Amino acid sequence: MMNLFNLEHDRHNNLLPKDGTVNYYGKVFSIEESDKYYQYLINHIEWKNDEAVIFGKVIQTKRKVAWYGDSPFQYTYSKITKQALTWTPELLQLKKVIEKQSGETYNSCLLNLYHSGNEGMAWHSDGEKDLKKNGAIGSVSFGAERKFMFKHKETKETVSIVLEQGSLLVMKDTTQSYWLHRLPPTKKVIAPRINLTFRTIV
Repeated sequence: MMNLFNLEHDRHNNLLPKDGTVNYYGKVFSIEESDKYYQYLINHIEWKNDEAVIFGKVIQTKRKVAWYGDSPFQYTYSKITKQALTWTPELLQLKKVIEKQSGETYNSCLLNLYHSGNEGMAWHSDGEKDLKKNGAIGSVSFGAERKFMFKHKETKETVSIVLEQGSLLVMKDTTQSYWLHRLPPTKKVIAPRINLTFRTIV
């Protein structure tokens, strides 16, 4: 298992040993900016409990989500279809920064609100047919620091990193085809975390 907790962040360093590209940019927002965006997002985003269809039943998750984009895109995952809301000026500001930092363009953003370390995400890959194949996903974190993990679908080797407040992680190329990722639950974190994943819907 590779551990990347203590490496100095080099945005050109690929965290994955093969079959994909993940770059960690570290903190791209100051503490003040991060706090400002966190307060805005927690209070003004149209959060809803996420839903998934499991064994034919609609299950609600504790974690909350919101979906924004250039137009009312439809996006289906976990057998539930969501329709994008119109960007807010603040989300467009964030998108502009992330596009400049990552050198990529995005047309939508899925936001996640984890109320504490008890809420996480199971192993999955973002390979939905609505997403641009091998497109970049820019993941921004505000609030509590959380561990984030990757696991190769065949070799099962894992890579983990702690995502800091105000940080950017970019997944691209064949990452979603060969790697799963997850946000493991933890009893050590009691504060909320907000994660924005900027994506391209085709």
